[in-house]
Parts: sequence; structure tokens; C-alpha cells
Amino acid sequence: MFRTLLTGKLHRVTTTAAEVDYIGSCAIDAALMEAAGIIPNEQIHLWNVTNGARLVTYAIEAPANSGIISVNGSAAHQARIGDILILAAFGQFSEEEAHIHQPRVIFVDQHNRRISQTDAEQLGIVTEPVPNPT
Repeated sequence: MFRTLLTGKLHRVTTTAAEVDYIGSCAIDAALMEAAGIIPNEQIHLWNVTNGARLVTYAIEAPANSGIISVNGSAAHQARIGDILILAAFGQFSEEEAHIHQPRVIFVDQHNRRISQTDAEQLGIVTEPVPNPT
């Protein structure tokens, strides 16, 4: 049996663009993608904390260290500039792998710059421990 587990998450990124007239996808700062272990064209779940919308799309790279989080195509109807999002990727794991797997959980500030879990706790972004943060 295989189990589907979280592999990487960008917690509470801020939407910087919503481009309806784009073919599709979600453009993500390449440095944040790398930190979370998300690769170009990988399926991601987008959960809009601001309005409750949930959708599935795929990731494309925006310039590294740009802070860009652009929701594109029809998905742009579900996000506005300034909305807070959680972006998550999942993978399939064997029973043995599932018991040792640890996801990469990445925290950011209001400018989509990576911060530590301690800083996230101090900002009130995280209120409980996250196992094995990266």
C-alpha cells in the first residue's frame, strides 16, 4: 500500500499577482520552491486563507528571491493581491517510507522572505510545534 503525504509546504505566503489572462499555474519564487522541495510543473494545492478557496494547480518558477507568488489563469479568480495562501505538494510513499518521512515546512514574512519557525511563532504565524521544520 502507498500513502499520500505532504512533501512540502509554503505557509502563509502573500499573493503578489493574480493574472487571469495567463495560461495557468502558480508562479512561485524559485528560492522558496527549492526550500520546500517543490519542482517546476509539480502539482500543488493552493489554500486561500483569506477567502477559503481551495484548488489544485501546478508550480512554475518565478525569479529567485523575488518574493513573487502569482496565481494565474482561472485560479486567479480565487485570489487577490494581498491574499494569504498555503501552498502544499504531496507525494506517494511506501508504508516503510511513510513512517520516516518528514515534510519541508517553510515559513515566510509578509514580503514572502523565508523566516525561521521561531520567528514565525513570535509573529503569531505558528502557534504549535511543527515536526522537523527546515
